[in-house]
Amino acid sequence: MDRILFGDNQFFAVNHASDEKSRAQAIKFKDDKAIITTLDIAREEGLNTFMCTTHDRIANICDFIRSNPEKYKDYKIFPCMPYAHKYANAVTELGIAGTLKEYVPGNFLGSLFKGGVAYLSKDYLSIMELLIDAEMKMFKGIETPVIFLQNVLTDLLLGLGMIDVLKAFHDYVEKKYNAEAGFITMNMPMLLQKLEEVEIENPIICSSINLVGFRMSGGKELYEKVLKTKKLRAIAMQVLGGGAIRPKEAVEYVCNLPNIESILFGASSKANIAQTVNYIHEFDNNSGNKKI
Repeated sequence: MDRILFGDNQFFAVNHASDEKSRAQAIKFKDDKAIITTLDIAREEGLNTFMCTTHDRIANICDFIRSNPEKYKDYKIFPCMPYAHKYANAVTELGIAGTLKEYVPGNFLGSLFKGGVAYLSKDYLSIMELLIDAEMKMFKGIETPVIFLQNVLTDLLLGLGMIDVLKAFHDYVEKKYNAEAGFITMNMPMLLQKLEEVEIENPIICSSINLVGFRMSGGKELYEKVLKTKKLRAIAMQVLGGGAIRPKEAVEYVCNLPNIESILFGASSKANIAQTVNYIHEFDNNSGNKKI
C-alpha cells in the first residue's frame, strides 16, 4: 500500500468539525467534474490511491477513469463497502428481497438464483458474496488491490460475535478478486484479536488513530500498545481528531507511531492537500519512516 491514501469524505459532505463546512462541500462537489479535478490535484502531489465508499456517484468517477486509461494507468482504488445508506433506503422502499433483486449484478433469474435460495434458507454468507459482487461491478477494469469492509458492518459483526462473516469476507475477496481484505473499525484492538483467532495474519486494519483518542475504543494508550507489540498493517484515519488537533501536530504524532503503514486523509483544496502531504513527508524523514 502507498504511504498516503486519499479519501472521499469531503466529496459527500462528511465533515466531523463543522456542519457549515459540510454544506459548503456539498455545494462545491455537486458536479462530478469537481471531484475529478480534486483527485487530479491529489495525483499531482503523488497520491495515486483513492480510498472511497461505494456511493452511487463513484460509478461516474470510475467511468471517467476507464475512459482515460493512459492518464490513470497507475491509479488504484480501494473500495469500501457497503455504503450503508444506499441499502437502508432500498430496504425501506423495496424490502429485503427487492433490495437483492435491485443490486445483484447481471441477469436476475441467473445470478440471483443463488441469492434467492440464500434468502429463503437464511444463508447470509451467500447473500454477502452477491452483495460484494454488486458493489464491485462499478470498479470493473480498475485496479482494486485492497477491498474494505466499512466500520458500520465490521463493528456490528464484531459486537455480535459473528467473526465467521469477517473471515468469509476476507476469503471471498481474495478468491474472487485476487485482492486483500481490509477492515475499517472503531475498535482496532478487539478486531485484531478476533481476526487472529480465525487465523487472519497481519491484517489490514483502518481505524481512527489520533493524539486525542477521538473514536478510539479502548483509548489511545491501548492503541499505542497494540501498534508496538502486535503484527498488523495499520491505516490511520481521522488523524485530526474531528478537527480538535492542529494539522502539523496531528501528523507528527501519527508519523512517529510504529506499524502505521498508511495514512488516510481527505481534503477539498489544493493548499490543504499539499500541506498534509508535506507534513507527512517531513515527519517521515525525521522519524526514519520510509517516504513514499
